[in-house]
Amino acid sequence: MSTTPVIGVLALQGDVREHLIALAAADAVARPVRRPEELAEVDGLIVPGGESTTISKLAVLFGLMEPLRARVRAGLPVYGSCAGMIMLADKILDPRSGQETIGGIDMIVRRNAFGRQNESFEAKVDVTGIEGDAVEGLFIRAPWVESVGAEAEVLAEYGGHIVAVRQGNALATSFHPELTGDHRVHGLFVDMVRATRTAAS
Repeated sequence: MSTTPVIGVLALQGDVREHLIALAAADAVARPVRRPEELAEVDGLIVPGGESTTISKLAVLFGLMEPLRARVRAGLPVYGSCAGMIMLADKILDPRSGQETIGGIDMIVRRNAFGRQNESFEAKVDVTGIEGDAVEGLFIRAPWVESVGAEAEVLAEYGGHIVAVRQGNALATSFHPELTGDHRVHGLFVDMVRATRTAAS
């Protein structure tokens, strides 16, 4: 078995290309995932930023929602940034009509909590598990986490709000590390995927 993990990026909508580049920089084989058979071939998955309502609708349309839920329940390592954080939440505080999530992290998320597109900002965020300087986080119509359950670990806060969470093999950030050139969050996720593969072998 190759030591290089194969990690997919859910390629329905959002900043897919940037995640593919960041994964390659973090020593993973990166592939876009649009169909259930592509999902079945990856060791881990990133759910990118974008528009969570659109990603939700397209996941249902492409027949991916139930396979995604099943693999996450089965322990597939998964990382969601911004809209991806919303998709990994077990509950959304203010969902759009018909909006669904993959789930996987016992948290309640508020959509667009940091403001609209023109209120986007970049900030340094201290993330547990990331060594060295603070992570450069880009917040674009970003959510925050209102509350977490007992099994979810808060990895970072900004402005008094939770912006990074991990629960088992699921990781989520409010911000976009893939847009800043700082690939350490992706490195953390690649390490999670490697650990899961090692445990399963």
